[in-house]
Amino acid sequence: MLGREIWIQRIDFGLMVFIWTIQLVVYPSFKYFPTDSLLKWHTTYTGSVSIIVLPLMATQVALHSWRLYDQFLLVNLFAWLLVVSTWVVTFIIFVPLHNKIPLNHALTQNLHSLVTYNWIRTFLWNLIFFIGMFIAKDK
Repeated sequence: MLGREIWIQRIDFGLMVFIWTIQLVVYPSFKYFPTDSLLKWHTTYTGSVSIIVLPLMATQVALHSWRLYDQFLLVNLFAWLLVVSTWVVTFIIFVPLHNKIPLNHALTQNLHSLVTYNWIRTFLWNLIFFIGMFIAKDK
């Protein structure tokens, strides 16, 4: 079981670093693009970033599910619910926001919303990582 915990920590840490990069570098940089360049770049960006983040997110939910199934503890359930929450927030808030950008509808507002709402995912992935550190301490 220790091997699984190490992989969970690595994936959780990777997603935490990833989301901070998105929050502090990527999303804020969008406002510096001229509109026509942003509309072209955004399509490339979303395709490329999906190749990175979707396998990490899928692995994270699989590993947390396995741990919850193997050891049904409240702390594991809480961590799993947080992981599921990142999926819900991503597909309910962020996919629609990203889908609006190429349409150039309320572009400034959508870019602002990306940065503002992304604090939710930043908080969730940080909390998941730190709860994982707590769980690992007890192993």
